[in-house]
Amino acid sequence: MIAALLVSLAALHTQAPVSDPQTLGWMDGFPPPEERTIRYPDGGFFDFPQLRWTVCHFDQLMPTRRTARGLGAPAPLPVSLRQDDIDAIEFTPMGADAPMSWRQSFDANYTDGIIVLHHGRVVYERYAGCLDEGGRHAAMSVTKSMVGLLAEVLVAEGVLDDSAPVTDYVPELAESAFGNASVRQVMDMTTSLDFNEDYSDPNADIFAHGAAGSALPKPADFEGPRTYYEFLQTVEPLGEPGVDFSYKTVNTDALGWIISRASGVALPDLLSERIWSRIGMDQDAYFTVDSIGTPFTGGGMSASLRDFARLGQLMLDEGRHEGEQIIPAAAVRSLAGGGDRTAFEAAGYTALEGWSYRGMWWVTHNAHGAYMARGVHGQAIYVDPTAHMVIVRFASHPNPFNAAIDPTSLPAYQAVAEYLMAAPEP
Repeated sequence: MIAALLVSLAALHTQAPVSDPQTLGWMDGFPPPEERTIRYPDGGFFDFPQLRWTVCHFDQLMPTRRTARGLGAPAPLPVSLRQDDIDAIEFTPMGADAPMSWRQSFDANYTDGIIVLHHGRVVYERYAGCLDEGGRHAAMSVTKSMVGLLAEVLVAEGVLDDSAPVTDYVPELAESAFGNASVRQVMDMTTSLDFNEDYSDPNADIFAHGAAGSALPKPADFEGPRTYYEFLQTVEPLGEPGVDFSYKTVNTDALGWIISRASGVALPDLLSERIWSRIGMDQDAYFTVDSIGTPFTGGGMSASLRDFARLGQLMLDEGRHEGEQIIPAAAVRSLAGGGDRTAFEAAGYTALEGWSYRGMWWVTHNAHGAYMARGVHGQAIYVDPTAHMVIVRFASHPNPFNAAIDPTSLPAYQAVAEYLMAAPEP
C-alpha cells in the first residue's frame, strides 16, 4: 500500500507550485472576479485547490474566538540558519528505492511553511503558498493535541480526575456513547463510538458533525443537532470502551466540554491563560466556533508557524520557559511516554508500527523518543528529545490522509534529526 502511495511522488513536487494560491489568484481584487472568489456558504471552500488559500483565511470565512497572546513582548527565537545544508539532506521515502532531498519533500508535501528548531534556535524556515512569517494557518487535528495537553495539565494539577466517568463532569452525555467511558478513555481515544470519519464517504457522520457545528442559519426544516454540544449527545456506542484505540474527532469535542466544566473556563481562554500568554507568542491564535460560540476543539485552531514552534520547544523543555515552570513536567511526561501500544496496533496504521496514542499526541517509541501532533493535509509538530529538535509544518496537501504523507515526512524528520546531532555547532 505504501508503495502505491509513492507512485506519483516524482510529479507531486512539480504540481505544488502550479496550485499555489498566489499563482491562481484566489480572492485577488476588490472584489475578486467571480471565478476566483471563495465563499463559505458555497461549500467549495475546502475543495482542492481552493483549500490552499482557505487554510490561511478561516477567520475571513466563519466566526472565530480568540486565544490571546497577552500584552508582553514576543520571546525572541534565536536564528542560526543551516538552510542550504538542510535542503540538501537526502532520505529514502518508505517503500521507495530512490532518495529524495529535504527541499524536494517541501513541494511533494504541498508545504505552506516549515520551521526547524535545534537547541531552541531556528536552523531552517521556509514559506510558500498562502503563508508567510506574519500569517496564521489552520492546525486541523494538531488542535486536538493542544486540548489533550490542557487535559494532561489539569490532571497533573488534580483539577481533573482522568479515572472518573465522563458523566461526573458532563452529565448531559449520560445517554450517549460517552456515558460509559472514563475521562482517560476519551483522552486516549479508547472510547468505542459508532462514528464514521471517512472523508471520502459523503454520508459519513463527520459531515453531520460539521453541519451541527456550522454557524450558518439552518434550513427551516432542519431537525438535527444545531451545536457541537447537541451533536455529542447523539453519538451511539459501538462496543465496550477501554479496549482498542480508534481515532474519532468527537472525542476531542467531548474532552473540550469536560475541560471547560472542570476548569470553569472556556477552552480558548484557558489555553491563553495557561500557555499562549505566558511564553512570548508572536500572535493571537483563534478557534472557529459554532452558532453559540462553542469552539471546534477537534480541529478548528489556527496559529502562526513560529508560535507552534515555541509550543514545541515548551514540550521539549518539559514545560519550562526562560527558567519558569509554565506547565507541570508531569503533564508532558505523561503524554510523551505514550499509551497502550496493543490498543493502538488494532487501528492498523501500517506506517506507524510500534506507535501509541496518549493525551491526544502520537508517540513513535523510536530510539529518539519522538512524539508528535498531527493533522489532515499535512499539519505537524514533531518533538525529538534526543536530537533536541522541534519541527513544525503547515501544509495543504490535496490528500487529507496522513497515510499519503507519512512515507515522505517521517523519514525526512529522522534524517534532519540525525544531521543535526552530527553537525558541528555553528
